[in-house]
Parts: sequence; C-alpha cells; structure tokens
Amino acid sequence: MPSPRTPVPTHDIVARLRAAGCVFAEDEAQLLIDAATDPANLDTMVQRRVEGLPLEQILGWAEFRGLRIAVEPGVFVPRRRTELLATQAITLAGQTDARPPVVIDLCCGSGAVGAAIIAALHHVDLHAADIDPAAVRCARRNIPTGHVHEGDLYQPLPATLLGRVDVLAVNAPYVPTDEVDLMPPEARLHEPQIALDGGTDGLDIQRRVAADATRWLRHGGHLLIETSRRQAPTTVEIFTSNGLNTQVVSSDELSATVVIGTRPGEPTS
Repeated sequence: MPSPRTPVPTHDIVARLRAAGCVFAEDEAQLLIDAATDPANLDTMVQRRVEGLPLEQILGWAEFRGLRIAVEPGVFVPRRRTELLATQAITLAGQTDARPPVVIDLCCGSGAVGAAIIAALHHVDLHAADIDPAAVRCARRNIPTGHVHEGDLYQPLPATLLGRVDVLAVNAPYVPTDEVDLMPPEARLHEPQIALDGGTDGLDIQRRVAADATRWLRHGGHLLIETSRRQAPTTVEIFTSNGLNTQVVSSDELSATVVIGTRPGEPTS
C-alpha cells in the first residue's frame, strides 16, 4: 500500500505524468504516492492529474512560505510568486507599534497571504475577504484565528476598521480578459474565472481597490497589490491618482512584482 513511509516504484507514474506535459513529473509522482491511501486511490489521483486538474487541488493543499494551505477543487491555487506580497506585508505590519497591527487580506482566495502573516507575526488583528464562497470556506480553515468575510471587496468588512488599517494586502485578478484563454488549462479550466479575469487591461479590480483604500488605511498605512512587471507602471499611476505615495518591489527569483502605496501622514497610535 502506498504511504509516505513505503517506497513505491515511480517509473510508470512519472512516464504518465511526463506524457501529459507535467514539467516536474518526478516530484509530482512522489507527492501523489505519499498522499495515496491505496493503489486504486493513487491511480485515480494520477489520472486526475493527467486530465489536467491542478496538483494542489488533487492533494488538497498547496505549499506557501513553508505552510500547507488547504485548497479545494475549483478554488484559486496560491502561486509561489505571491510569497513576495506576503513577505512585504509581514515586513510592513511588523514595523507598527506594540499594539497588534490591523491587516486586511483582500481578494484572499484560500487565505494563503493571511495565514502567512499570522504564522510570522502571531499577534495580528487580521481580516480576510473574498467574493467566492468556496474560497471563503478554505480561508476559514487556513486562518482560523482571523476574521474571514464573504462579499465583494470592502463591502463585507466591519465599518470599525475604517481609518485603522496598517496593511491592506491584495492579490486581485490582473489577467486581461483577452489573455485568460491563453493561460495553462489547469488554471483556465479548473480555477474560477472571477479569480483570473481583471478586465480589459487586467487592472479593473485594482482601480476599485485603490479608489477606496484611503478610507480604510490609517495615516502611514500601506496598500500592497500584486501585479505584473508590464502592468506595474499603470498600477503606480492608479495608486498615485488616489493620493498614495508609491514604490515598486520586484523579485527576479519569484518572477513577482508588488506595488506598495502609502497613505501620507504619520501613523496614529
């Protein structure tokens, strides 16, 4: 019976995965073997992967900053590049006063960013929100010590947070509508369109977020949005036009770009 403790020949599994186009076939084969409860279960999981289902949705988890983030079928899978967003949010939230920082994980998906922030800082007043009910279910599993809300952007957040937020971290969809069909099948066929499609130029949701950000941020608070290197100049313009002082942070290792906007003024205690 396959188990994490019992070596299982992987040649046939690797061959099936490689024929299906899996670039990291050896690694994926071992993960599936470790997760399988019996040979029939293993064969089912391998077949689902061959058919294009994201590996993380088959396993039921995705690795993110060393954490296992629960992921259900049909839920957006957290990308490694989003670790840059989480890292920047952790750094900025950790620079606040002794009080627990107030952090929002907006468009939270499975709650990976929020979970990473809590794991790193522990004492955080964290609120997460997403419009997708399946994503909210996952987020409530992944950040049980936070407050997870279901609704459109800021709409479900408690009004008591207005003007009090230290860090607003956002992984909004930023793929232009015409480019969604060019994405890998495991994304465009198995992840919700609402988590991918960012409108004509990919930045529609970013505009909505930035337009209301200063209502929620305290003076000196930060809005962080993941974007692409190509879109970053436009994201900067969006932030600036909404009264935020702006900088761009990039990581070649993660192929990631984050735009950070700061509400002018000193943080209040």
